[in-house]
Parts: sequence; C-alpha cells; structure tokens
Amino acid sequence: MATAEKLAPQAHIEVRDLTMAYGSFVVQHDLNFRIERGQIFVIMGDSGCGKSTLLRHMIGLRHPAKGDVFYSGESFWTADDAERERLKRGFGVAYQGGALWSSMTLSENVSLPLEQYTELSAERIREVAAFKLALVGLAGFGDFYPSEISGGMLKRAGVARAMALDPEVLMFDEPSAGLDPISSRRLDDLLLQLRDSLGITIVVVTHELASIFTIGDSSVFLCAQARTQIALGNPKELRDHSDNPKVRTFLNRGET
Repeated sequence: MATAEKLAPQAHIEVRDLTMAYGSFVVQHDLNFRIERGQIFVIMGDSGCGKSTLLRHMIGLRHPAKGDVFYSGESFWTADDAERERLKRGFGVAYQGGALWSSMTLSENVSLPLEQYTELSAERIREVAAFKLALVGLAGFGDFYPSEISGGMLKRAGVARAMALDPEVLMFDEPSAGLDPISSRRLDDLLLQLRDSLGITIVVVTHELASIFTIGDSSVFLCAQARTQIALGNPKELRDHSDNPKVRTFLNRGET
C-alpha cells in the first residue's frame, strides 16, 4: 500500500488566489500567503499598493473580486452570514487613530464589545475592562477620556478594546502612525509581549522599518506597479537576500 503523503500543518490564516478591485480597476491580483499561528505577520509595500485594502478584505469590510481568506481552514467568503459573524468574533482590529469614542472613558470603550456580544454582568464587564487596560499598561486609567491621554496611550487603549473578546487574531492598520520613536518602540514591545505571552497571531500593516524588523516574523510585499505580491518571507532575510531590487531598496532605505 502506498504511503500517504504528509500534509503541511494548517495555517492559522491563509489568503488564497485573492484579487482586490474597485469596479474594473484591479488593486492587487493573485495574492497567496500563509500566516502561522502565533506569528507577527507584516503587510508592507510602497504607497498606494493596497496594504490597508488587503486588511479590509481579511476582516470582511470588502468582498474580493476573486479568491478567499481561510481561518484555521474555514472559508470566510463562502460562509453564510451567521458563520462569517462567528469567524469575525475570532479577531480584533485596532485602527490608526485608535477609533475610540471620545464621549466614553477608556473603560467604557473597552466594555462596549462585551456589552454587545456577551451576557456578562455589568460588574464582570468592568473587571474584564480593567484587566485588558492593565494588560496594555494602562492600569488606573479606566476613568480617563481619550482627550486626556497621549497618542501612545490612545494606541494602547485601542489594543485593549481590540482584545476585549479574547480574539485569536489581532489586526493593526499602521499602528505606529503619528507616534514618536519612543512611543512606537513601546507599542512594538507590547505586540511582542502579546505574541509571546498569549500566543496571539498578529497581522500588521506598516511601512515603518524599525517596526518591521523589530516585530516581523514573516511578511508579504505588495507592489503598486505589478499589482501583486513580489516577495514573501522574513523581513530581515528579504532585506539581505531578496533577488528583487525594489524589495531590497525599500528595506534598506535610510542606510548609508
């Protein structure tokens, strides 16, 4: 009897044959990559290449022109509405500006998903919110409003809210945008801590080299001109060994 072929381990997230378009205009075509469980995966590329658009396709805000996204082997875009909502519960999203409600305290912002999607008591929700804020270094700031804290703290509060429902996947769109180098490094350290302590899979859209090399386990490079991916792998290895000059130039910019 023939020996069965050994199958590759199932990816936590797989983008398969994905084409993104606005009407007849193709943004990116034939994207294929895997994200393993517990990785920090970076989506990078030059301006206008479709990095944030790809993230929106992965979280269900835009429907692909072709292809699919799989979470632990389950198709996202062929699932029915109820199944897709269940899959969405498995990931949290933090946007560039934090996207917090200015009229709510940090505790109330973090509590909002718990109030909407769980049956926890009000007291338990307050406890969970306090724990999530403490997890991102904001213990004692629950009663503060977004206008009363710094930009770096806003980003951390956005992470706390994204983690409210204990997601398996965290997704970030330009998390370091607008931050000074020290605050940006602290945010990178937080993402590494979450990966290492909780085993969360993290997907990050960014063009910041310091963050890419600090946190990236793997990455995909999207090209605006070719309108497809032109590199895939560990960012440091791509910087040093990619056979594509555009990728090397992007990852070595600023070097003397």
